[in-house]
Amino acid sequence: MKWVMRIGVILVAVVGILIAGVLLLPGDRIAAIVTDQIRAQTGRELTVSEDVRLTLWPVLGVETGPMTLSNPDWAGPEPMFSAQKVSIGIAAPALLRGEVRVKRIIADDPVLRLMESQGRRNWEFGATPSGGTVRQSNMGPDGGGALSAITLENLKLHNARLVYKDDGGTAFDLSQVEMTARWPSETAPFDLQLRVQPGSQPVDLTVRLHDFVAFSQGAITRLELTAATEGGEVQYEGQISHLGEAAGKVSLKVSDTQRVLVAVGQSGLSLPEGLGRAANIAAQITYTRDGRLSLRKMQLGLGKNQLSGDVDLVLTGKPRFTAQLSANDLDFSAVTTSAQEEGSSGANQTSEGWSKDTIDGSGLALADGVVSLSARSIKTPLISLGATNLSLSVDRSRAVLKMAPVSVFAGTLNGQLVANNRNGLSVGGKLRAEGIEMQQALMLLGGVDRLSGKATASLEFLGVGASEYAIMNSLSGQGRVQMGRGIISGFDLDRLMESGQSGGGTTVFNSLSGSYSMANGILHNQDLLLQLDNYRADGTGRVGLGARDIDYVFTPVALRANAGKGLAIPVRIVGPWADPSIKPDLSQVIEAAAGVQIDEAEDQAKGKLFEKLGEELDQTVTEDQDVEELIKDRLEDEAKKGLFKLFGVD
Repeated sequence: MKWVMRIGVILVAVVGILIAGVLLLPGDRIAAIVTDQIRAQTGRELTVSEDVRLTLWPVLGVETGPMTLSNPDWAGPEPMFSAQKVSIGIAAPALLRGEVRVKRIIADDPVLRLMESQGRRNWEFGATPSGGTVRQSNMGPDGGGALSAITLENLKLHNARLVYKDDGGTAFDLSQVEMTARWPSETAPFDLQLRVQPGSQPVDLTVRLHDFVAFSQGAITRLELTAATEGGEVQYEGQISHLGEAAGKVSLKVSDTQRVLVAVGQSGLSLPEGLGRAANIAAQITYTRDGRLSLRKMQLGLGKNQLSGDVDLVLTGKPRFTAQLSANDLDFSAVTTSAQEEGSSGANQTSEGWSKDTIDGSGLALADGVVSLSARSIKTPLISLGATNLSLSVDRSRAVLKMAPVSVFAGTLNGQLVANNRNGLSVGGKLRAEGIEMQQALMLLGGVDRLSGKATASLEFLGVGASEYAIMNSLSGQGRVQMGRGIISGFDLDRLMESGQSGGGTTVFNSLSGSYSMANGILHNQDLLLQLDNYRADGTGRVGLGARDIDYVFTPVALRANAGKGLAIPVRIVGPWADPSIKPDLSQVIEAAAGVQIDEAEDQAKGKLFEKLGEELDQTVTEDQDVEELIKDRLEDEAKKGLFKLFGVD
């Protein structure tokens, strides 16, 4: 918008300079006199070919061949304006009344270069006001007398090129431009039609400036602008200044965003349904000279999704943003077939392992800011959220997503997730879940669907790496889970305990609790407790989060067996997540049972041995006595008796 208005101002300025020269034309010295006059008034060099033709009545006109108007020295050697052919016509009767009514300005193949650098503008001529508009001249047809302001009935640029540079950088360079403009009187609006083609399709701009004189003098002026191309249209109605500041109402209607982007030279981007493939925006807009853009009372439609709120952007330097958005029901489930195909390929990865493709985290450095969103529900291809309050902040390549709370997995989730790419990519989080359905959560997070039931859980984690594989194999952290009544699919504990057969089936439990720690992508648990009506199960083992495998032992205890002492049959779960083996560990049962039998046999043997030994020694022998000493004492007694008999001593 800003540069479009500048073009209009510059063209009127150039016209004023040329008219000042035309009024001094003395016949065959046209070119030389015009050149001298423009140099004297502006310090610029005007070069005009010798092929100059003049008409006097009823239109005072001049037609030239190739011509150029130089830039100031600081703007470089290329001319500010050049054209292969220029035709200018002024109403002669009006000129006799002291009015300058331009009937036509037609330029073929013109090139207009606008430049700004260190507060200097190449369209500001030495003797003209800051706005760049020549409103009057001290020279009439006879060299004296004042002329009224210039008016313009028809300006036409054919096959033009427009270049704008700001402090040495090229902001835009447009070719094949078609432009027409009208300003029939000082009190009439200035109308401008412009066709440019930055991409594959033309973009048509229509501008109406209600007070061109005030605008050229730096005053705030009413503006109406429309930009349209195949697939979309934007409209603005409000105030504008010559510095580009604006305040008014803007509306955008896009039926096909991809076609609009291609038309403006941004191909290769395809937005999904519900995320901008079609869009409607209406808002009160304010733009200031320091690059601050604000949208108030914004209504944003993305297909069927409707959002409202306020947005603030700072466009100078590194972009910064602040947004507060609200919505009812948002549906992003139809996120193009490509996303669904990626999801199906991800299903193949469930058995093959985590992806080793590099994750590009450079997008975290594009802008800084904060966005908050509240919605009644959000539906995506992978997950459906209920009432949601989210806040996303980005600061120097570190993004923090806060949930306070989010309704998910039939429960609520509080906490935050972090993605940090300041010194290599890392992801982490601290979450607390209340009343979530474990089957939904585990299926989404790890492709595991064997455990179902409501749970309260906490989780702290950190993963580092440039791929899913690296992150999952580096996970560290801790957590805890507490469940009420639930179901474990894949084995029937009752049948296992009664018959020793694993098979399939389900196990219904009354409660489940446990804590865990994570290091190097491996989860360790030592205190799992599973309570059933007739059994209790303790668990210990590991889960390979990176390797996607498990080695875990449940030890169910039959609470009503063996006179209440309990019968324990361990169950081992081992193998990959996709197809683990679930079998009773009978070796431990046999060893335990054999140990009981051996102990009983030992006790019985000891009892009989002590009884026989007591008979032989003629005394009571107990387990506490030293049997070796008892035998030794008895042998000494018997030896003494033998010696006494040998010597005849009683």
